[in-house]
Amino acid sequence: QVQLVESGGGLVQAGDSLRLSCAASGRTFSSYAMGWYRQGPGKEREFVAAINRSGGSTYYADSVKGRFTIFRDNAKNTVYLQIDSLKPEDTAVYYCAASTQYGLLDVTGHVEYWGQGTQVTVSS
Repeated sequence: QVQLVESGGGLVQAGDSLRLSCAASGRTFSSYAMGWYRQGPGKEREFVAAINRSGGSTYYADSVKGRFTIFRDNAKNTVYLQIDSLKPEDTAVYYCAASTQYGLLDVTGHVEYWGQGTQVTVSS
């Protein structure tokens, strides 16, 4: 029903900032709650951030609060993840997520659609 394409990842140094983008296909982007997840080396996929359909409410994992910001532009069918003060432990593949059935994508069980992911590597 929807295709998600992430971009913006790359190799950066600790302390740098990065903005990830997720472009969604479809005619009703505003009907989707959106989120970001990540999976580091040897770890399971974990919740990072979520945003509701209108963009008025956001939610974050404790590990990223204060450094990560999720926001969306429904006119552009795009959701973003602004990452500041990057740390080596942020190294992971970052995945965009979407759902029409759930309003809060803070658990993987609520995710209906996944992007292919974009690699973020942070050197110390």
